[in-house]
Amino acid sequence: MSYNELGSIKAFYQSRGIDHLESFTIYHGDCRILLHGIPDNSIDAIFADPPYFLSNGGISVHSGKQVCVDKGDWDKGGTPEYIYEFNRQWLALCRTKLRDNGTIWISGTHHNIHVVMRCLQELGYKVLNTITWQKTDPPPNLSCRYFNFSTELIIWARKFEKKPHKFNYETMKLLNGGQQMTDVWRIPAVSLWEKQQGKHPTQKPLRLLYRIILASTNEGDTLLDPFSGSGTTGIAANLLGRKYIGIEQDEQFCELSLRRRQALEDKNTRKKLFDKMRSTPEETTVLINHMRETDREKAMQLGITYVRVGDAKGSLLVKEGFERLGYVCLHTRGDEPKLFRLTKKGFQIWTAEALREEGFSAENAPYYAVMRFDSSEQVTFDQPVDLHKRQYTEVARIQPLSDFIGLR
Repeated sequence: MSYNELGSIKAFYQSRGIDHLESFTIYHGDCRILLHGIPDNSIDAIFADPPYFLSNGGISVHSGKQVCVDKGDWDKGGTPEYIYEFNRQWLALCRTKLRDNGTIWISGTHHNIHVVMRCLQELGYKVLNTITWQKTDPPPNLSCRYFNFSTELIIWARKFEKKPHKFNYETMKLLNGGQQMTDVWRIPAVSLWEKQQGKHPTQKPLRLLYRIILASTNEGDTLLDPFSGSGTTGIAANLLGRKYIGIEQDEQFCELSLRRRQALEDKNTRKKLFDKMRSTPEETTVLINHMRETDREKAMQLGITYVRVGDAKGSLLVKEGFERLGYVCLHTRGDEPKLFRLTKKGFQIWTAEALREEGFSAENAPYYAVMRFDSSEQVTFDQPVDLHKRQYTEVARIQPLSDFIGLR
């Protein structure tokens, strides 16, 4: 299916799938008009960041400086009747474009999210969750008359009340250390590395879209963003092997989306963006632990693994990410790597003598950090992991879980 034209309107920019990138299409105009041109039942998921109608001359803080919060004419508040009708129009059109198992994500704050919720319920959507996005670095509240605004809300809804929707539950559970992921997500706001091609006043972080896309779509699916802005949804979609259609009424932001997408055609840029995008303060990490073959067999028998502690190079305590450890990958010089989930966070300190009494060959240090894992259930992973990419394969290393389970 080609989206090069919506009726008589040509795409502002279209890049067909090349070099492992899926297609990326941007249309310039009002989504309430252009959505009519998208075929019904053709979209797998929608992310929408509609106007919050907050541009009323207020002030905030950015980079330590007082700034006006006005975003543009498109965000200036109207009457309650106008805001309701505006949201009802685009939400009604989006519902016809979703496949029967498709879902929609809508971001907002208390200024607009309650109207959006009302429209969703009136139009026949089934609300699944309201995600609380907790920003790790919110700006201060200058008036000191309110609690600090540190969160945004994201409603997740499906097309029908009773028809099942697409949800990659196991992937979300893996990313959360083997536990059910909650509806509170702690993710930083937009970072400087996301603004290299230019800035948008309401840009969403790639890390947020990464999780949303992984949760509700599969590779090859098509995502739609009716308020495309700087194209963040499309950048995340392409990095994860999904097709993208965006609609944006401001031409300067269409240009910004074009530049961001063209930058992805460089493989090194693409890899750097992907690696940064998938890294969050709460992502579960994996201890990659080289063990002698006999020690590895004993470890799998007892459900115990260990690494030396101290200040020597390779010691666990000087490696970042220990606080997020949830899994261990055991291998012997790269052979037969096996992934297991830790049964609890943290570790115990054992002496080398205590480990030797259990049958291990602890020889190079007087003390070791001991972790316990579930040896009865090996975790399947489909992403080839380079266990020799650092110099010393015999020492402990920590990598994000997404290195193992193919989240591209």
